[in-house]
Amino acid sequence: MFPIDSNETKKLLSHMYNEVSKELFGFGTTLLKVTIEQNVITFQAKHRRASRSAALEGEVPALKLEVDFHMSLLYKKKLRQKLEEQTDWEIEAVLRDYDGATQRAFTNIVLKEQ
Repeated sequence: MFPIDSNETKKLLSHMYNEVSKELFGFGTTLLKVTIEQNVITFQAKHRRASRSAALEGEVPALKLEVDFHMSLLYKKKLRQKLEEQTDWEIEAVLRDYDGATQRAFTNIVLKEQ
């Protein structure tokens, strides 16, 4: 069953997304928009800049990019786990793109077609 495009569902999804952010980074997002279209849920987020991230960027830019990449993979894994634990949706894929320069992330959850 696909999620219903309602304010209630979007609040629940926003809460889950921010829980993962708090778990991994210690704080939530500054901007978060959730859209639902058939079997695709999209999160548009602006994350806070961590002071460690700024320090790494100035000293070892390549390491910062690598950390961003691995944190994005971990974010996808944790979000998928949370969604699977708290909903009955079957997830086909979690796709995420994160831009460290602007702190923006787009995350798409693709649900299996029934």
